[in-house]
Amino acid sequence: MLKNFGDMFKQAKEMKSKMAEFQTAMAKQRIEVSTGGGMVKIHANGLNEIISVKIDDELINMNDREILEDLITAGMNEVNKKVKETAQAEMSKFTGGLDIPGLT
Repeated sequence: MLKNFGDMFKQAKEMKSKMAEFQTAMAKQRIEVSTGGGMVKIHANGLNEIISVKIDDELINMNDREILEDLITAGMNEVNKKVKETAQAEMSKFTGGLDIPGLT
């Protein structure tokens, strides 16, 4: 039984190491989305942290707050979706394709 506990401890340590690798890999990921035909561009990393938001001068000159708000909202939703998809793909690399609930 002591051997099983040692194996379990070793597996937990390996999983912790793989999760650290996963977090590092995700932090390096760069995701870009655009809305409004490229008038709004949002860049995020794989940890779902927004790196930048670029708004085309033409859109700003339109002076239409509602369109701008809608395009930013759509962009944020799209970047969140892409980050989730990227995280799932990366996680499958670290888990060997196993679906582990709650990890993504």
